[in-house]
Amino acid sequence: MHRDAFMMADRPEDDGDTSILTATKPKTKRPPLYKVLLLNDDFTPMEFVVHVLERFFGLNHAQAFEIMLTVHKKGVAVVGVFSHEIAETKVAQVMDFARRHQHPLQCTMEKED
Repeated sequence: MHRDAFMMADRPEDDGDTSILTATKPKTKRPPLYKVLLLNDDFTPMEFVVHVLERFFGLNHAQAFEIMLTVHKKGVAVVGVFSHEIAETKVAQVMDFARRHQHPLQCTMEKED
């Protein structure tokens, strides 16, 4: 059988497959994202917070300084949005780094709306 004729013969069956693809599509939605938050305290130096933001979130000095000021003024700031695993790792890294430097800096994560 000629290749084009074979393709034509399969076409009616393809119409049935599209409804199956449509039915399974909702299952492939993106995994939820998580916000990583830094919380203000009265003891952690501002310079340390800036350093944390540069080191663990890849921000330049100006960006890190702005977020540090937001944390200082508002009590909390979102420092990034990541998959669950990456958010969890960032929180652990920041908390460990803060403890090793004897600062009470708090870093948490919450599911994005």
